[in-house]
Amino acid sequence: MMKRKIVKFDENKCTGCGECVDACAEAAIEIVNGKARMAGEVYCDGLGACLGRCPEDAIAIEEREAEAFDERAVTWRLRRLSQPEPAGCPSAAIHDHGAGPASAGCPSAVSRDMATPNDAPSRLSAGPDLVEYRLRNWPIQLALVQPDAPFLRGADLVLAADCTAFARPTMLTELTAGRPLLIACPKLDDSEPYLSKLTDMFAEAHLRSLTIVHMTVPCCHGLSHIVRQAMGAAGADVPVTEVTIGIEGNIETTKNWPAQARTAET
Repeated sequence: MMKRKIVKFDENKCTGCGECVDACAEAAIEIVNGKARMAGEVYCDGLGACLGRCPEDAIAIEEREAEAFDERAVTWRLRRLSQPEPAGCPSAAIHDHGAGPASAGCPSAVSRDMATPNDAPSRLSAGPDLVEYRLRNWPIQLALVQPDAPFLRGADLVLAADCTAFARPTMLTELTAGRPLLIACPKLDDSEPYLSKLTDMFAEAHLRSLTIVHMTVPCCHGLSHIVRQAMGAAGADVPVTEVTIGIEGNIETTKNWPAQARTAET
């Protein structure tokens, strides 16, 4: 975080006309529930090109602690926004930022941060009992989540292969309690869209850490390979812990990736 100039919005004046969205070359502004919102501090250069386009004088420049402007993140965001939406699921990029369902969009893809002040990451344990578990975010399918979903920003993310929670149900409380969770199947799913999405995620979300959980079978290790390629493509260096689950539900290995392995593209 650094102290710099950044755009702010007056909700009482904003009518959601969208003029500021069109004026922002960095796509730093989006309309959520009829009001202009910052899509992410990293996208705003603080120059204020949007100020003169607001008919209600609802935009100003303030100087405060904010994430640094990131041109690379802007490039990834513009590239993603230029891609067509999947058929049958319009407006998947609309977020409700934890405030309930958005006004439009496919319900399966609308981001929701469901954290509470009492949520806290759990430590790895071998307890046999499955205690109550509650999702921290929605969606959890990697294929549905947007790379700039609010719950991903600066998060300690868990990326798990689909079968792991069935092979070891206690994994949900051991590894994911209080953390965002995404799931995918490196065996049955097409890996190319995953590679593109994870690359965007590493570039935009600025993850604090990543825990990969996969089964011991060889095909499931593909999840780790995709992550390595995505981190290399994004030029990211995120601390990674890789957990391998046996088919009988035991934790076979837990290892941390060295920095050079985290950014390897092979």
